[in-house]
Parts: sequence; C-alpha cells; structure tokens
Amino acid sequence: MASVLDGVDQRTKLAGHNRFELLLFKLIGRQRYGINVFKVQEVIRCPELTQIPRAHSVICGVAHLRGKTIPVLDLSMAIGMPAIERGGESYVIVTEYNRTIQGFLVGAVDRIINIGWDQVNGPPNGSGKDSYLTAVTEVDNELIEVIDVEKVMKEVIGGQESASEENIDAEVMGVDDHVLIVDDSSVARNQVKRVCTQVGIECTALKDGKEAWDHLSKMVDEGVNIGDYYSMIISDVEMPRMDGYTLATKIKSHPEMKDVYLILHTSLSGVFNTSMVEKVGANKFLAKFEPDILVATIQEQLKAFHDAH
Repeated sequence: MASVLDGVDQRTKLAGHNRFELLLFKLIGRQRYGINVFKVQEVIRCPELTQIPRAHSVICGVAHLRGKTIPVLDLSMAIGMPAIERGGESYVIVTEYNRTIQGFLVGAVDRIINIGWDQVNGPPNGSGKDSYLTAVTEVDNELIEVIDVEKVMKEVIGGQESASEENIDAEVMGVDDHVLIVDDSSVARNQVKRVCTQVGIECTALKDGKEAWDHLSKMVDEGVNIGDYYSMIISDVEMPRMDGYTLATKIKSHPEMKDVYLILHTSLSGVFNTSMVEKVGANKFLAKFEPDILVATIQEQLKAFHDAH
C-alpha cells in the first residue's frame, strides 16, 4: 500500500508542476503515440480474447483479468487504420477512463517519458474536425501523436449525451449566466455545452489552459470582474500547453479571479483527484461524463451564484 500511495504522491507533484508521464506505443508502422500513464493500470501481452456476438467491429473481444471481464478495443481500427495483427507481438494497455475499465490493443509498447505540458501542442492546423488527434509533442526529433480517446470511446461504446429532462430545474434556468468551458477534446467540449444549453446557459469554449488563462487575463486587464461575469468555469485536467491543475492554481492565486467557482471535470479517476482539488484550490471535482451529475452540479452552483448576486 505504501508504494501505491508513494506513486500517487509522486504523480500529484508532477501534475502540480504542469508535468506528466506519457507511455509511448505503436499501432502499425513506425509512428509512435502517447497516453497519460496515470490512466494506465497495466500493460500486458495480448491474452486470449472471447468474442462478443454483434459487438462493434472495433471491439476485438473481452479479456478475463483477475476476476474482471473488460472489453478490448483495436485502437488502430478505432482511428480509421488497418487492424492490428493479434498474437505474441501485440499488447493490451489496460486503462481507466470515465470510471470504466477497458483495454486498447496496440502493436508495440515503447517506454515512459516525463514531459511538461508546455511541450505539448494542440493538433496541427488543417487536421480537421474528424481528426482523432488531441495533442502532439516531439521526442527525439520525432512527432508523437496523442489520440483523443474520449472521441474513440464515444464512437465505440457510446453513452448518455444529455441530462434527463426530469433533472432540469426550470426555476434555476440561467438568466444572463455565462460559463467558461476549457477542454482540448472537441467531443468533451460539445458534451458540456449540450448540458449547459439544457439549463439555458451561454458558453465560451476554449481548447486548453493557456488559451483560457490568456482569455481571463485579458478580461481582467479590461476591468472585467471574473467572479461576476462567469457563473463558473468547467475545466478539463489533461490539456496541451497548460493543464487544468496549473490553470486552477493560477486562477485561485490571482486576487481578481480567485472568487470564481471552478470545477475540474476529467476522465482521470481515483484518490489522486481529491488531493489535487485541495492542493490547487478548485471548488469541485467531477468525473467525466455523467450528464445528470453535471447538470445537478451546475444547477446547485447557479442557485448559489444567483443568491450571491
């Protein structure tokens, strides 16, 4: 148990300094990709998989690991490339996203690197809305591509996209309310915007922490009271250039911004988040993506915001 807590503490320190660990892997060919190590539970040789009748074509089957049955997705097929050849040379990266556990079939696993989010950029211009890239970085003079796993999960596994109508409280529908959404995944941004629209809230949606910080700083320079203008800020954690933890720390340390209500909304799971919310001063942590829980949290804050104003 001590080693597990040490690992959590170490990654907490990394995240608090706008750094993280990236597991590098390959699908087919020489191109290398990356995934945040904190989302990885383990990496194993591809086990024998049990086929699922009428399953999505990207799902190779299910694996039985230590009493659990998890779906295994061919990550190459999921992003529109040829299927990975299964066998002794392929691997499964077991991950936890949005409170679910699944495996991603990959061709090979390379190594883990420690990198700063400021070394990671958004996808190149012209990659298009159908691109599966959420970020890129350079390692050893080679471009590493970070896949938008949330987009893959939505397309393959699906899930509830909007809050249930019975959970919408008409009495707290936003009147001139404005929310800032910060997320590098277009899928995630649109999911949050959809829920905000259900509550009648106007949204500004930005792609990473650096863009959000520049936006807020400009507003302060123009004399805008951030805590009055925005009913709340809903920010992802994993983002290129500046992560959500760093953004939260900067906002809560700024005398003109510190009173704004800040929600960290992330697919990262575990006790890690509790310590990080306390450390960076955010008001709340929400695991992605539960629209009914998100709408309840938004409405609760709207009531508090309206009472205070």
